[in-house]
Amino acid sequence: QVQLVESGGGLVQPGGSRQLSCVVPQSIFSRHALMGWYRQAPGKEREVVASLTTGGGRTYADGVLGRFTISRDTTQNTIYLLMNSLKPEDTGAYYCNVQYMGSNYWGQGTQVTVSS
Repeated sequence: QVQLVESGGGLVQPGGSRQLSCVVPQSIFSRHALMGWYRQAPGKEREVVASLTTGGGRTYADGVLGRFTISRDTTQNTIYLLMNSLKPEDTGAYYCNVQYMGSNYWGQGTQVTVSS
């Protein structure tokens, strides 16, 4: 079974920073895959936060543009989400996602709580 493994969540104060990591199995870590980070806040639907397109571009949700940066390290088969200037509304479970060859893969999620 293909499994994505996230890490890096935790409690952070407003205005602080956090970096999430997601190790992706090499079998699906492809430049033809769409990779991204999603967030699910309590009582809300899961929503996309940032994506790496197959063309190498990056897209961001309006609420995180300029604060979050998605990247990948091909030598480590890892996707990162660097989150700066965190706000309480950024609180939620963060999931990495890979879409490849018609299949959709998810990590188990890592909780980020922004609170003083």
